[in-house]
Amino acid sequence: MLQSKQFSQIYSEFQEGMSLTKCRRCGCMKETLENVEITLSSNLTDATSDLLKNTRYWLSQMEPIQYPCIGCAHCFPAVATNLIYQIFPESAQNYSSGCAFEVRENALFPVPGEYFAFCHGKDCPIAVSTLASVELAEQLANLKPRELCVVGKTETENIGVDKIVKNIISNPTIRFLLLAGKESEGHYSGQTLLALAENGVDNRMKVIGSLGKRPVLKNVTYEEIEAFRQQVQVVDLIECEDVEKVVEKMQELSQTQHLSCGCTKLGERSQVIQSSIAPVIQAEEPVRFRMDKIGYFVILPQSDRKVILVEHYSYDNTLLSVIEGKNARSLYWTIIEKGWVTLLDHAAYLGEELAKAELSIQLGFKYIQDKS
Repeated sequence: MLQSKQFSQIYSEFQEGMSLTKCRRCGCMKETLENVEITLSSNLTDATSDLLKNTRYWLSQMEPIQYPCIGCAHCFPAVATNLIYQIFPESAQNYSSGCAFEVRENALFPVPGEYFAFCHGKDCPIAVSTLASVELAEQLANLKPRELCVVGKTETENIGVDKIVKNIISNPTIRFLLLAGKESEGHYSGQTLLALAENGVDNRMKVIGSLGKRPVLKNVTYEEIEAFRQQVQVVDLIECEDVEKVVEKMQELSQTQHLSCGCTKLGERSQVIQSSIAPVIQAEEPVRFRMDKIGYFVILPQSDRKVILVEHYSYDNTLLSVIEGKNARSLYWTIIEKGWVTLLDHAAYLGEELAKAELSIQLGFKYIQDKS
């Protein structure tokens, strides 16, 4: 009876997801359907045959993939995968994923992202992840509590966790990682961070005990993970979006640690682990127009440096390269020259987003990449 209910839930998740254009173009959905097809084919019964038939139909309805995962608040394939794992736990051992990103040398926080960093001279030993609650991160950043060193969102259980590990171990004086805000449903980035602190990773770099769909860390080493686990205490305030309660918890934690932040003395850090660095390609003016490959892009304006970083990923979240440029035009034409777009609508979308990113630097407003 329980399995019948779970199969019904899986069907509902896929059916609702496949009714949306964004899901039919998502590598996350395609990869999940393929994984489910393999699992069901290996466990063929009367109960699984109908779902297998529907899975193959949904696969036939997939459109050309434009992105691997866009971080939706409710991820239909992630929820379905977790249900599959409950029925067939052995299938989780065969799942893998890839992801990567740029790492900057000699920077306070070497991995760029959507976070707010501060330095109050001393006694700021706390990093805060607001998980899927973006507004909470902004509210804390506006308050600038003295105890706060860095705050930002974490919506995914792989790339997001990778970035937290690298950025926290870059500043050895951070002693607490406070998890607050709403959990990212299906991805369980907060629960994954708790599991990482408690259990570490297995020999495939999969976070032991994570409920997330793809908790495989591919941009950090085992040594970096162990340094993270030894350095910080991960504190569970998940689901709390009350700013006052979060600040109160920060003050409570800070009272247990009297540390100097050291944020302005990069050269005096101790035991900083060398991070791997992805290649950075300098943007060039257009030479010729060519489009014969596909990928997806994460756009990160760097207001302090007056440049725009564009991370180019393949469908499995593997970082292919990082393009750096001072304006949208040079970035757009460099990407075209490299042959990294093949669909006209994708090219138009990229041009629009790069123009917005350039304006955000010029006019000083916050850039948010369109995920629709």
